[in-house]
Amino acid sequence: MNMKEHYRKLESMYLAAPINKFYDPTIKITEGESEITSWVKKDFFHAANAVHGSVYFKMLDDAAFFAANSMVEDVFVLTAGFEIKFLRPIASGKLIAKGEMCDNFGNKFEARAKLFDQEGELIATGKGVFVKSKILLSEIDSFKI
Repeated sequence: MNMKEHYRKLESMYLAAPINKFYDPTIKITEGESEITSWVKKDFFHAANAVHGSVYFKMLDDAAFFAANSMVEDVFVLTAGFEIKFLRPIASGKLIAKGEMCDNFGNKFEARAKLFDQEGELIATGKGVFVKSKILLSEIDSFKI
């Protein structure tokens, strides 16, 4: 499989995940990078009418995860650890998460992500460690497009 096909299959797998029916994201994957977007919905809010931190986590983790899995053609990677820095709240518009690979240690990968609003203002950052699992990508139905 060529790498562009790998990226398209990862994108298909991401969009088919049941959780993403709620978030309705878009995704673009290239070598060592990914970009995920989602529009803010009131369903994302905590009691003070801004986006809940769990949404920040999902966007940042997903972007870093797919930057890492773009480099792994055979298996699904897993998040082993993830750290977030919240910089400011958001209550409307588009969320844009950009992930990039930092280091490849064979079975362990480090990747980071930045979360922006639609004006390009940085609202959060995250970095994580991802490890190879025993789950073959070829056995995931939504990866097979």
